[in-house]
Amino acid sequence: MKLRTLAVNAIVAALYIVLTFFLQPISFSAVQFRISEMLNHLVVFDKKYFFGIVCGVFIGNLFFSPLLPYDLVFGTGQSVIALLTTIICSKYVKNTWARLSINTIVFTLTMCIIDWELNLVSHLPFFWTWLTVAAGEFTVMLAGAVIMYTVNRRVHFDKFI
Repeated sequence: MKLRTLAVNAIVAALYIVLTFFLQPISFSAVQFRISEMLNHLVVFDKKYFFGIVCGVFIGNLFFSPLLPYDLVFGTGQSVIALLTTIICSKYVKNTWARLSINTIVFTLTMCIIDWELNLVSHLPFFWTWLTVAAGEFTVMLAGAVIMYTVNRRVHFDKFI
């Protein structure tokens, strides 16, 4: 069972990296729509997806981010904080749509960490940049919630890992 979990997480990380690579022009900067962020919803179905997502974020930022050292810390850190928050909330909330909604809101709000990074490195205005990165994250996560819920009806993510 541990080998299966490792293999599935490697696939999740690879998917995150590939999506980030092919969509680089819209995955970084103050206005971003990182489509690979949809994979964050996997923790709603099983917390074991945590490591695949975090590895995907770290490696994606390592190879493709124009803010390399900062994105490794801020980007990966934001994902860890948001994912752990969702995992903790999921202990108390059992409804899948509610969990997807919580995950979407948590990721949207924690984009202030990415905004902080952009403010420090690129001197972009804090609140305006937070609004733009949060709007992009909210859009991707909202669409991702619908997609992941629909795919889960066929694939059953909770039994897959």
